[in-house]
Amino acid sequence: MQEAPLHQTTTPPAVAHLPQLHLARNAGTPLDLDWVLAVQANTSAIERRAASLPGRRSVKKDYQAAWLCKAVSLMDLTTLSGDDSAGRVRRLCAKARQPVRADILDALGMQGLTTGAVCVYHDMVATAVDALAGSGIPVAAVSTGFPAGLSPFHLRIAEIGESVAAGAQEIDIVISRRHVLTGNWTALYDEMQQMRAACGDAHVKAILATGELGTLRNVARASLVCMMAGADFIKTSTGKEPVNATLPVTLTMIRAIRDYHDRTGVMVGYKPAGGISKAKDALVYLSMIKDELGDRWLQPDLFRFGASSLLGDIERQLDHHVTGAYSAQWRHAIG
Repeated sequence: MQEAPLHQTTTPPAVAHLPQLHLARNAGTPLDLDWVLAVQANTSAIERRAASLPGRRSVKKDYQAAWLCKAVSLMDLTTLSGDDSAGRVRRLCAKARQPVRADILDALGMQGLTTGAVCVYHDMVATAVDALAGSGIPVAAVSTGFPAGLSPFHLRIAEIGESVAAGAQEIDIVISRRHVLTGNWTALYDEMQQMRAACGDAHVKAILATGELGTLRNVARASLVCMMAGADFIKTSTGKEPVNATLPVTLTMIRAIRDYHDRTGVMVGYKPAGGISKAKDALVYLSMIKDELGDRWLQPDLFRFGASSLLGDIERQLDHHVTGAYSAQWRHAIG
């Protein structure tokens, strides 16, 4: 398979997916309200830039296949349904270990490819940890009263502790949207700091629920405050909001990440989640990350897709690349 012009196109051993092995944690900084309140977002310019990407960035043939394999390695394979069962989670974990049919990976020279993590509700953490034992694939848990984040604060903190104790190595927390909507940045900072502390050694992804924050300026400011408070990742959505990940929101958040890195030297990760279900959309997101942040952010310790249905379409596209024919969607089920 022809090597694509993408940083580290081959997949490292599965254990390399663990973010703890790459970067020091984001220790955070003191809350700088002057910096926060100076942040603005030119919505029309952001939307124009985002709209231009799908038409300007295109990869084909072997290059496209390499980028799609990269997307698989950056995926938090997720099940967050009310009818989740131990059997469903075990099937999902088996898919995380072998996300693409073995014959396709053999043809591509991509043996050993796995997803970046498996993301489940707290109640399924122990099941996922057991199913992934020895794989090096971390388990992420959604905590803090997911998805609304409106349960009593002490219970949200306790839930984080329970998920870490059960073996979760990554915690996806949800912020209190009201702090953003009322401009109470001190309250958001304090909340995020306490949640980060409760995570201990587990990496914390701060879910902003951007579809409920009103404006891109609010998104930019909330991103910055969460990073100041020690978030290792910032994430768009729970996947349960009416509007989830979008290109304008992504551009806003990754530029906040770039500004934070420029000022502090700390690299913070990014996770778009919800609404990304097509392989072609994943390629657009990857090209935006490459353009705005650079190749280093195209690694599992700094970028993840929050996805479930996305994997099926990527596998279907890789099958077409190898065989020249499209297969039915049902042949690439998650589990």
